[in-house]
Amino acid sequence: MTILLARHGALAEHDTGRRHPESAERLRAVLSGAGGAAVAEDLVAFEPAPAGRDTLERVHTPRYVGALEQLCRSGGGRLDPDTVAAPGSFQAALISAGAGLEAARRLRAGQAGAAFLALRPPGHHALAGRAMGFCLFNNVAVTARALADGGERVLVVDWDAHHGNGTQEIFWEDPQVAYVSLHQYPFYPGTGAATEMGEGPGLGATVNVPMPAGASGEAYRRAFEEVIVPFAERFSPHWVLISAGFDAHRADPLTNMSLTSGDFADLTRRTVALAPPARCIAFLEGGYDLTALELSVRACIDALGGVFTRPEPMSSPQVADELAGTIVSEVRTLHLAEA
Repeated sequence: MTILLARHGALAEHDTGRRHPESAERLRAVLSGAGGAAVAEDLVAFEPAPAGRDTLERVHTPRYVGALEQLCRSGGGRLDPDTVAAPGSFQAALISAGAGLEAARRLRAGQAGAAFLALRPPGHHALAGRAMGFCLFNNVAVTARALADGGERVLVVDWDAHHGNGTQEIFWEDPQVAYVSLHQYPFYPGTGAATEMGEGPGLGATVNVPMPAGASGEAYRRAFEEVIVPFAERFSPHWVLISAGFDAHRADPLTNMSLTSGDFADLTRRTVALAPPARCIAFLEGGYDLTALELSVRACIDALGGVFTRPEPMSSPQVADELAGTIVSEVRTLHLAEA
């Protein structure tokens, strides 16, 4: 199966400075992982065009977009304690925000069966009106908003170890876009409790599975079987977008989870199964150990292509999985009550 691979040299111009974990080195690891995939010969690379201002402002406020552009034009600066912008950051962010739109168009035209987007800056922490947590524009939200505005139901599955507070906030009251997140909790950014389920017409369309530190892939598989698959069957999405963060890997320096690249292969396989044919796009989010990132991306891309490889064995059960199982049961009960 042909798989689209979004890549662009301008993304390296988002210069975060020395020793910042979200560096251009991550893209080199990602592209190395893609090149080492079993399905590497089936990859079709493309350079996405920047998102248009009108499309971007369906998600972000005009005031924020203008302020970020001006900051980058004036030399850049710090946006919060973790997030910086450089002169090249605005263009990189526009390209990353536009990549999903281009991938969706190509998938709809029958050019491939799935897509992986090698993007930076990442996006899922970006709020409508401000940057946060390494993120400038919310890449997955821009694509989800455009698809939903076209009348399609969109399921966003976010397995980054940090909760995607930006994506959740943007679609908090929207029944057309369902947001499902598996993440370490309590942890940065502090959101993502099981009781956060949306509001108004969007009540029940947000599903948070807050995992304890140390949880393994076994806990994630249980969450899929008991919560995510039944939810997706009820929601019946036209598109599935993955916020594919790989920082829940056991080697990641910023988190405390126990997954392996073999687990990410399995999570990808299970997520693809939730989508109609040729309607699944994976957006790169976190992942800060370069070797783990390379192996995890390789496993994810293979699974997008229908090939289940394991650069590492799937993780063994951990003590934290018992607590994780209790949490999964609580989440299932909460959402059954809303169904």
